[in-house]
Amino acid sequence: MGRARTLLREQATSWKLPDEVTDTAVLLLSELMTNAYRHAKVPAGREIRARCILEEDRLRISVTDANDTLPTPRDASPDDESGRGLTLVATLADKWGTEPRPFGIGKTVWCELQAPHPAFR
Repeated sequence: MGRARTLLREQATSWKLPDEVTDTAVLLLSELMTNAYRHAKVPAGREIRARCILEEDRLRISVTDANDTLPTPRDASPDDESGRGLTLVATLADKWGTEPRPFGIGKTVWCELQAPHPAFR
């Protein structure tokens, strides 16, 4: 997970994204990947994949795993030590969602942030 965060931060720097957008994107990627590792129970030989794509005015972050269950946010009690990941994603992202993988096993959880690319300004 650390490598994915580092790669995203490096790519965001090359895209000249504002620090605030970069920091939020890294946090969202971390939450999505943590959920995939913790809940997907990915079978041996399968992988978790992360993608980050900048298109004009938005950054799309997606994490794909081999579990078919589509996650939903839940209300964590104040004493819970976990269970806030998707709630955080829903709060910080401009849009987010889940989708089953076409022609395959698993799902993709994605989110988007407004992130104007300097070339498109």
